[in-house]
Amino acid sequence: MLKVYEIYQSIQGEGSQAGMPCVFIRLAGCPLRCSYCDTPQALSPDSGELMSIDTIVDTVMGYLPSLILVTGGEPLAQPECIALLQHLVELRYHVQLETSGAFDITDTPPSVQKILDIKTPASGQEEQNLWGNLALLQEHDEIKFVLANRDDYLWCKKIIEDRLPDTPASILLSPVYNMLQASDLCAWMLEDHLPVRLNMQLHKIIWGGDAVGV
Repeated sequence: MLKVYEIYQSIQGEGSQAGMPCVFIRLAGCPLRCSYCDTPQALSPDSGELMSIDTIVDTVMGYLPSLILVTGGEPLAQPECIALLQHLVELRYHVQLETSGAFDITDTPPSVQKILDIKTPASGQEEQNLWGNLALLQEHDEIKFVLANRDDYLWCKKIIEDRLPDTPASILLSPVYNMLQASDLCAWMLEDHLPVRLNMQLHKIIWGGDAVGV
């Protein structure tokens, strides 16, 4: 059984699959408290409904998905998340997992595309980063930095240079919506020739920053 906040269909708004139709499984509960969290409604485990893995999968299959994202909250805060991921990949779906990186990803099925959200100083959760996760990433995985200001960017740049010079994963830099101008982030990226990709949140551009369930 898992606590599920919502299951819905939209487009994937970020990363290498941005713009693709996607079914979102948002699990409830997160022990982190990021300053810029855009899903505070799912932070409490009590915000979710208990569902069996079979019920979750049946609901997802009703959307005829080609891409599935398991997110949160923090999905790996629920140990049963691994079993859900395994069940989905066995059904031959393209499965993504978005995780804060505060939980060990060792047991995540290898075919799952992991999106590891490294916590920056402005998040207030920098100490939660489990740096050992970086060595477990594969070529199809992604590392995401959500940046609130110039200091976050400079911190991120040093992490990339010191910890990620040979990572096989793609590196995404995402400006906090309505806090850091994307044009400023682009200028810094180009000036420093970082091996990264600008990561805009398409769902917020399309539906607005306050929209939920999209």
